[in-house]
Amino acid sequence: MSTGTGTNAGTSTGPQPPEPETTPAPRFHILRILRAVGALRTHLRRAAPALLAYAAVRLVGLLLLVRWAHVQHHSVWPLLADRWDADWYLGIAQHGYTHHLGTRYDANNLAFFPLYPFLVKAVAVLTPGTRATTGLVISIAASFLAAWGVFAVGHHLHGRRVAVLLTFLWAALPVGLVQWMGYTESLFTAFAAWALYAVLTGRWLWAGALAALSGLTRPTGIAVAAAVTLTALLSLRRRFSPRALAAAALAPAGWLVYVGWVGLRLGRWDGYFAVQRLWHNEWDGGAETLRRMWQVLAQDSRPELFLVMVTLTLIVSVALYALSAWDRQPLPLLVFTGVLLLIVLGSGGVYFPRARFLLPGFPLLLPLALHLSRASRRFRTLALTAALLGSAYCGAYMVLVWPSAP
Repeated sequence: MSTGTGTNAGTSTGPQPPEPETTPAPRFHILRILRAVGALRTHLRRAAPALLAYAAVRLVGLLLLVRWAHVQHHSVWPLLADRWDADWYLGIAQHGYTHHLGTRYDANNLAFFPLYPFLVKAVAVLTPGTRATTGLVISIAASFLAAWGVFAVGHHLHGRRVAVLLTFLWAALPVGLVQWMGYTESLFTAFAAWALYAVLTGRWLWAGALAALSGLTRPTGIAVAAAVTLTALLSLRRRFSPRALAAAALAPAGWLVYVGWVGLRLGRWDGYFAVQRLWHNEWDGGAETLRRMWQVLAQDSRPELFLVMVTLTLIVSVALYALSAWDRQPLPLLVFTGVLLLIVLGSGGVYFPRARFLLPGFPLLLPLALHLSRASRRFRTLALTAALLGSAYCGAYMVLVWPSAP
């Protein structure tokens, strides 16, 4: 007689428990993707007013530039796509980096970080048009990602109204036209903004990865790395987190990898810094900055308008940093903008691009955005209109009248 316990038993000893229902792996992944897409649409819908405001500011500036360039019989596309630093990046995408240090000043392309020209080269293979067109499209696309990241940081800290105002003010900076040129500022700001947002929301691995990418984009990527690493290490005092520790180690990796690679390429440990010396970018603690400020504001009887704008931008940025510290901004924002200011103000290099170098420092605008959010509608309208028109004029002047790089 069968006991019912064998594998070939013909009868059962009783009702068997139902097998647990399991979601097939492919279905599980599809559900995760759908949830991620839904969350992305929600975030994008929330940021839509800020992105529309950003586009409006940039289009007004572009229209004025087109009109002014038409009067002067200039073509706008070359001004935006392949002049000054854009030409250096396009040269790297086309021919790669030099193998030698050399002795010529302002002539070694190893001073320019690799991620942007690498993207230009890679995307150009898959798309029609020239590399210059590809680079410009990448910069414009990155500028919208940057504006979205700026909004995300502002919204997380102070809500939607402040976030929209912050995005508008970032778009309307005097050198805001650079956001739609073949430069790295838009791409770098996108990485910086989303890295800071990731830190503020506790997404440590994202923060470390984005900081590493920023370190492959611009020398000032070390400011993003400092913000992520310091915040991550301090968080370990409250609670140990392997992800925070990994972010602290990963954040400076991009910057260190490129600087180390330049050293290996040139056969000397200080290769990258030797290149920077050929570009006159040596640290002098701010002596050259103060000298040029004094010259523009006190010695020149008729200083260049663009240099006046640069000087005022530097002075206002320092004041805004003091206000940011007074407002007790979160530590990662203060570290990022503080290190960025130290690098820009402490360099003995060329003076005129320094307003552009500060363009990624959008947290400096938070005190202004907060003030405008509390101001009367009339004052806010007048202030934003003035910022919009001033940005449009300065941008056109920067590329049509000022004879050097922005």
